[in-house]
Amino acid sequence: MRVSQSQSMKPETAAKKLGILLESAPEDFREGVVTRDELNALLADPPEWLQVLRREGPHPRTVVAAKLGISNSGLARGGITEPLTTAEIKALLVAPPQWLVQERATQAAVRAEKIRVAERDAERTARQAGGGGGGAGV
Repeated sequence: MRVSQSQSMKPETAAKKLGILLESAPEDFREGVVTRDELNALLADPPEWLQVLRREGPHPRTVVAAKLGISNSGLARGGITEPLTTAEIKALLVAPPQWLVQERATQAAVRAEKIRVAERDAERTARQAGGGGGGAGV
């Protein structure tokens, strides 16, 4: 009989999966390993410390970028190198500096282009599936 062992991960990996900044997590979380079952339990029923971190921050770069609607590269171009709290992110959204306005416009253009390309590819696939072949009808 085989006993299944739950996968374990480093605290850094678990923090990324939870969308939190590792340095802000409790010491017992930072010090050990996290099993897949423990991670699933944290996701299903987050303890108070995790709820507070997710709600108030400080947040890791990927979360900050997502909340601002820009890329991680856009954060760097804007000079944001440190984690931000939810309050700091809201302040930037209420009175966006010029770099943030530009980065949000850039991100919107990138999303629009991805949609355009996906629609074009879907149309091509549909034409090919329809047996149109695209050959000359002589």
